[in-house]
Amino acid sequence: MSPKSYRRGYPVAVLIGLEPDHAAIWQIFSNVAKHQQTIPLNGSRNDSKAVYSFHETIVNAIRPTLKEGVKSIIIAAPPRTNFAQDFLSHIKSHHNWLVQGAGKAVFSTITGSADTPQQVAALTKKGTFKESISETTAQETENLLEVLEKKLNNSANLVFFSLQEAENLVLNQQAEGKPKPEYLLLTDEYFSSSRQKYRIQRLMQVAANRGVKTRVINAEATAGKRVTQLGGIVCIAL
Repeated sequence: MSPKSYRRGYPVAVLIGLEPDHAAIWQIFSNVAKHQQTIPLNGSRNDSKAVYSFHETIVNAIRPTLKEGVKSIIIAAPPRTNFAQDFLSHIKSHHNWLVQGAGKAVFSTITGSADTPQQVAALTKKGTFKESISETTAQETENLLEVLEKKLNNSANLVFFSLQEAENLVLNQQAEGKPKPEYLLLTDEYFSSSRQKYRIQRLMQVAANRGVKTRVINAEATAGKRVTQLGGIVCIAL
């Protein structure tokens, strides 16, 4: 990771701000929020085809972040609107893969606008937003724990428990037929207290670039406690 990447911290969630005629998408890191994209609604909210296309574009915009392993999605919409509910209905009708299985995304909604940096800064300071983030990421980590336990109980899968082993698996291109990294999990406590921050940052960056699902987990969460038992860092291969 670059110094800039280190300052912003690690990915926590995706924030989608739904407005009457557009959507603003933000990546929420542990230290900052970064604007990713603004998507216009090309038509009226009363035009079902325009709204369908709008929702599809939003899903496509967040796909890369989902593939990186960030599965916590917060949807913000102004009061007295159905924007969030309409988007969730679209997800359930057309993208059921997003809400099923151990690797599913976890969605939550919050009232408010997330259109400008100032609005996002104000929103993220609210107790309701912090509570929403906490609940969503807690559910996400429960899903990750389910994945981890399945891998641990399946001798056909490989699980590695040290920084060096994770580096050997992620940083080196694996030959055809050899196990390849699928998940890189570490606790926030391991991330913050390690004296090997540069190595960890480089590992996380390479893992993300190579499509390895990378997550920093709250050490106090159930999944975080399990990862702590395993040394604070776990790399799962297939």
